[in-house]
Amino acid sequence: RTLAQLWGRPLLAVNHCVGHIEMGRLLGPAPDPLVLYVSGGNTQVIAYSRRRYRILGETLDVAVGNCIDRLARLLQIPNAPSPGYNVEQLAKRGRRLIPLPYVVKGLDVSFSGLLSHLEKWAGPALCKEGWDPHLCGRGGARGSAPPTATPSTPVCPGNHRLQEMLQTMCRARGAELCPTDERYCIDNGAMIAQAGWEMLRVGQVTELSQSGITQRYRTDEVEVTWRD
Repeated sequence: RTLAQLWGRPLLAVNHCVGHIEMGRLLGPAPDPLVLYVSGGNTQVIAYSRRRYRILGETLDVAVGNCIDRLARLLQIPNAPSPGYNVEQLAKRGRRLIPLPYVVKGLDVSFSGLLSHLEKWAGPALCKEGWDPHLCGRGGARGSAPPTATPSTPVCPGNHRLQEMLQTMCRARGAELCPTDERYCIDNGAMIAQAGWEMLRVGQVTELSQSGITQRYRTDEVEVTWRD
């Protein structure tokens, strides 16, 4: 906001998740995707309808990314380059499967039971179990979405195991998978710039007096005027 005043530039209020979506649409290319948004703080299935990115389903408690991060800390797995990547690599060496609890309610999911179970059984041999079951749960919820609500081109994040599972599901349903470029799966300035450009070109500018920082600025609260 200070820079907008100093430089006389328009102020654009970009939602973080919308930034990820717009970058996925650009790189896909996927003009009207069904989005699986998985991060440390969010697990959501999203589609566009009537000037909003509508949340069709989401986690009711703990996000998948948060689950993986906490598992990595329990197992003392390094953060570099990222906890999720390191858990995935270790999981590839896993051989023993142990059932883990997770809940799917329509298109919503719950992972708190899975996390508490992992906290009891944490150990290197559990990395495989800490990875696959909750991705199956998320994929299963996505697969149960009604056909009338699902565009044909899902966009998913950069985790390779998740992409493999979604690819299998998409092939079975005649859909196309458009994984986001690995360079832009993590939080980055380019995705904010892309969403900001879309807003700017249709004049969706925020007045300084109406601006502020909202930590819980949900995806479906953003008016998406540039897609009409």
